[in-house]
Amino acid sequence: MSSLITAVFLLVIIPLIINDVLAAPQPGTTEEINLLMPKVRPQEPDIYLCKAMEVEDAHRYITGFVPNADSNIAHHMLLYGCSMPGAPPGEVWNCGEMSSTSSSYRVGAVCQEGNTILYAWAMEAPKLSLPKDVSFEIGQKTPIKFLVVQVHYKNVTKFLPPHNGDDSSGLTLITTKVPTSKQAGVYLMLTDGFIPAHSIEYFETACEFEEDIEIVPFAYRTHAHGLGRVISGYRIRDGKWTEIGRKDPRLPEMFYNTTNPDITVRRGDILAARCTMENTLEHDVAVGLTQNDEMCNFYIMYYVNRAPILNDHICGSNGPPAWYWSDFEDQKKINLQKAPETVSVLPGTQKPLIRNATYGDDDKTEETLVGIPGKFGDINEDEIVDKTIGDMSSNELLRMVHQLANAEGMMKPVTSSYKN
Repeated sequence: MSSLITAVFLLVIIPLIINDVLAAPQPGTTEEINLLMPKVRPQEPDIYLCKAMEVEDAHRYITGFVPNADSNIAHHMLLYGCSMPGAPPGEVWNCGEMSSTSSSYRVGAVCQEGNTILYAWAMEAPKLSLPKDVSFEIGQKTPIKFLVVQVHYKNVTKFLPPHNGDDSSGLTLITTKVPTSKQAGVYLMLTDGFIPAHSIEYFETACEFEEDIEIVPFAYRTHAHGLGRVISGYRIRDGKWTEIGRKDPRLPEMFYNTTNPDITVRRGDILAARCTMENTLEHDVAVGLTQNDEMCNFYIMYYVNRAPILNDHICGSNGPPAWYWSDFEDQKKINLQKAPETVSVLPGTQKPLIRNATYGDDDKTEETLVGIPGKFGDINEDEIVDKTIGDMSSNELLRMVHQLANAEGMMKPVTSSYKN
């Protein structure tokens, strides 16, 4: 728990349960806000359900996240900030690609306008408290006027006959009206692509940092499905690779402290990430939204010492076999010869997983998508959101970026005390 929250705790706590609109607390207090599913009964596995909440205050600051979910039922949860949600506050809607005519929930995007990931949870990850003087700023005088919790239900047996149960998965947010000196944000690195049967493959992405903002990464999170073995992220400055984080995605998917606590990212740097996948199955596996597909996600939680936070929040690539780090447009700047030997080494071991995937002659000729990979400025997040409704090809990365954002190191975990 940060010193700010601790100090306030010693003064007064006003615990409130607020479901649809955040009421204004007394100045100088912290408040717990529940954003939970209202006893839903999803009937189809791999359905994505969303519920929105309006932030009534002009400014409010989130300093902690407490998950309320069972990993046997929920594959993952994401918290989004929206300028306008995909449905009115309080309503539950189907906000994923996995929709069908049999679903009792109407289908819509997570956000109609504005789309920012604030938090992600999976695999029994514990609560998260941000470092001292760091918070996510939300409110009617900010771009984040609404909060949306998204739950990916992987197992719906509990809700079917004869059980007929219900679910209230969601998040408890620790908030305050007291401004913090540093503003937090989340940056997502991800890929499209596929891995052949009986092979090891590298899913890679890299982007040059072009915004005139210096960010301080303080935590990272990895996400894959069943084939992920190692996910690692780096900052490249003047040809030198510095690790942000490296983790086995099969472990609890919490936010972990960065490998190098003093790392910064500024204009001209390159951010690079790799997911090392191992496919022992009898068939190829592509990136997609269901449990039977794969994902390659590397989240960077950062703060800025002065507003604003980043305008572009996503770095993506076509993934294998269409794109690797060797396809980055400025090979001299990325300096692959200096890439660490530990990129594909499982933390706690010494032997790297070596790529051995092979493809047919036509696999490299898959459609190349406009603007990716390369520069942050090539991706307009709102435009991506607008193009993600309906059934979409897994090869269309501009659309897949939003779908993956929806779906979703041996370092110390980021817990309530947040100590390095």
